Amino acid sequence: MTSIALVTGGARGIGRAIVDRLLRDGWTVALTHVPGMEAPEPLLADLAGRPATLHPLDLRLPASISACLAEVAARHGGIDALVNNAAVGTATVTAFTESEDQRDGVMLAINAAGTLAMCRGFLAAQGTTGSARKIVNLSSVGGGIATFPGFSLADGMSKSAVAHLTRQLAAELVHHPVDIFAICPGATDTEMFRQSTLNQMSPADRDRFVAGLPKGRLIQPEEIATLVAFLVSPASTVLHGAVIDASMGLGVRPGLISETRH
Repeated sequence: MTSIALVTGGARGIGRAIVDRLLRDGWTVALTHVPGMEAPEPLLADLAGRPATLHPLDLRLPASISACLAEVAARHGGIDALVNNAAVGTATVTAFTESEDQRDGVMLAINAAGTLAMCRGFLAAQGTTGSARKIVNLSSVGGGIATFPGFSLADGMSKSAVAHLTRQLAAELVHHPVDIFAICPGATDTEMFRQSTLNQMSPADRDRFVAGLPKGRLIQPEEIATLVAFLVSPASTVLHGAVIDASMGLGVRPGLISETRH
């Protein structure tokens, strides 16, 4: 029987790389888009003929979260893996509100409370294969692993909350057939990172910034997708509860960019 994975925010960046990798690995994938903000037609056309379905999801709204989970479960008979990838950063949160006073609350609602609600809904649902089910939460090196002066307080708080949620649920689920993990990427070549950080720099400053990163380069979304592919596999159970530093060393040496403005 084919396993079913639900990947939130699978339209672009790391999420899209995860969707493509899981499809190549033989999963059936349900991915989400934000209604009214991400047009479903291009995604549906791109995924035509592949074992993938598209579902609306607004992580600010409990009713939308419940409806998404119910729709995916009804469509596929259950959910075997949940990849909580959808999130906003300091730049992309502006698409949800024009008010600076509301941005911190929106960021926490989407990144932290939304992830919590998705985990609870997934745990209340059923799987399709009888094997251990998997939750993979996407956090960040900023907040999830290390602190960086100048980093958005709300952004760091929300990513720290995801890491704590992972550990807490792992402690509660040690005797249950559910494995949970968090991945904390470093500077990754995504539109979110470009908008929040790279686009604020001159070309020369960008070159210097990237050269100063671990290994002198940005992480590629496909590298994070490879980690997710392992974590949703049966072999990952030994890592239950792990909060994985996927920053190429930035988490253990944050001073490389700690004085860089975010």
